Formats: sequence, C-alpha cells, structure tokens
Amino acid sequence: MLEPTIKTTFALPAQEVYYRLYRFEQAPPRRLLLLHGGGVGGAITWGGILPHLRHWNEILVPDLRGTGKTRYPDHHEHGFEAEEVVADLAALLDHLAWDKFDLGGYSYGGLIAMLLKAARPAAVENIYLLEPALLVKMNDEESALSHGLILQAARRLHNLENLDEGLELFLDAVAPNRSRGSKNEEVMRQRLSHRPAGLACAIECVSHAAKRLDRAALIASQAKVGNFIGGRSHPAVYQLCQEIAAGRNDWACHLIQGADHALPFQKPEVIAELMNTNLSRSKT
Repeated sequence: MLEPTIKTTFALPAQEVYYRLYRFEQAPPRRLLLLHGGGVGGAITWGGILPHLRHWNEILVPDLRGTGKTRYPDHHEHGFEAEEVVADLAALLDHLAWDKFDLGGYSYGGLIAMLLKAARPAAVENIYLLEPALLVKMNDEESALSHGLILQAARRLHNLENLDEGLELFLDAVAPNRSRGSKNEEVMRQRLSHRPAGLACAIECVSHAAKRLDRAALIASQAKVGNFIGGRSHPAVYQLCQEIAAGRNDWACHLIQGADHALPFQKPEVIAELMNTNLSRSKT
C-alpha cells in the first residue's frame, strides 16, 4: 500500500478529521478527493486504486465521520447527518486551499460526494461515483425490504453482542449476491468490525438522507459523471444509471463484471483505468 506524503488530523470543534495527502511528482498538476464507504476507511478503500491513477499529482483521502481515524473530540460514537459530513469536508478543503478538484465517492461516500458537488458546483470538475447511496431504483416491496434490513443491521451494530448478526444483515442489504463464506467476505467482515457503532451511525446517516433529500434534484446537480456499478449488484442500480445517461451526455455508466457492491476492493485496477480513461476523454 502506498505511503502518503502527509497524514495528520485536522481539528474542528465537533470532529477530528484524519486525512492522507498523496503527492505524485510525475503526474500532471491536478487534484482528486476520494471518499470511502461506510465502515472501512479511506486508505484501505482506495489503496488498490491509488497506484494506478495517472492524471493527478495530489490525491486527498480523508476518513469520514464514523470511520477510520476520524473521531469526535470525546472519542465516543455519536449519530450525525450527511450535511455535517459535507461541512467537515468543506472546512478541510478550505484549510488546504483546494478550490478546484475532481471527486470520487463510494457508497456512503458517494452520497457525500454528490452533496459536496451540489454545495460547491464550481469547485468539483469530474466526479466518479461507485455505487453511491440513494442511486438505486427498486420496486416498493424490494425497497422496503432493503431499508428494513439496513436499519436492523444498524440496531445490532450498536450492540457489540449482536455484531456478527449486524454484519450479516448489512451485507445482505448491500451485497445480496456476494460469494458467501468466501475469503473475501471474511476479510470484509474483519474490516467492518473495526468500528461497528460508527458503521451503524453511517447507515443511519444514509437512511435519514434517503427520507429527506430530493433525489431527482441531487442527480440534476451533478456533472461530468462516471458511474461505476458491480455486475453482480441489484440490476436496478445499473438500470437507473442507464436511464440517467440516456437523458444527458455527461453521465457515463460502467458495469464492472465479476464485482458486487464491494467493487473498489474487488476490481481496483479496472476502476482506476476507467477513471484514467474518463478524464482523458473529458479533456479532449
């Protein structure tokens, strides 16, 4: 795994935001902010992708609320809303004087990325969304079942005695077609066990956002989008991507064969190459 040039904590009144800044002297002068999903921090989520990115000389990888080394000042887990996570990032970006950058987000981090783009449209140029939360189109029965599973998972993850059951419910909700009992699933469970209550808070953050946000308006606020979807994920995820792309010329859908919702861990080189290619095309 690559070692960052800078790794440190940016202290805010309500949050100690840990971040890593990678610098690549041979790359063109361009910046990229990468946001991880729930439960697994930035370094692990993007570690397999980073070495293969060619077009960015500075890449910023923070840990979001509830995950990794980012903590509340009292080092206890507390609930939070998506807008608070966006505010953390806005403060960090201002601290680093990042006023123009590309942006990538996975799952929970994909939702935060979309909200950050909506909040700072002129700052974000290209955006890469890896199965972002809220971008799914299920029927009412499936949607209710998935929502129920994810909230049951959160309740159990808050209680360490029900950790295994909570992780099972979470994985059933986000990756129902995964290879159960595989080595990859075992590794993912170990990673998700690092801060289970923080994962529960991230799950609840996404659930609250799903009830409050105008999904259509959020989609409309995005631009120059590369949307990545696992080939073994729910077909409705790719269906929605195709529907969006059919109505606009700045939204590209990428189906990652052999991957499910854990696509950044399963197919990092494929995703990196598509990000490289997408940027090359956007510059021509």
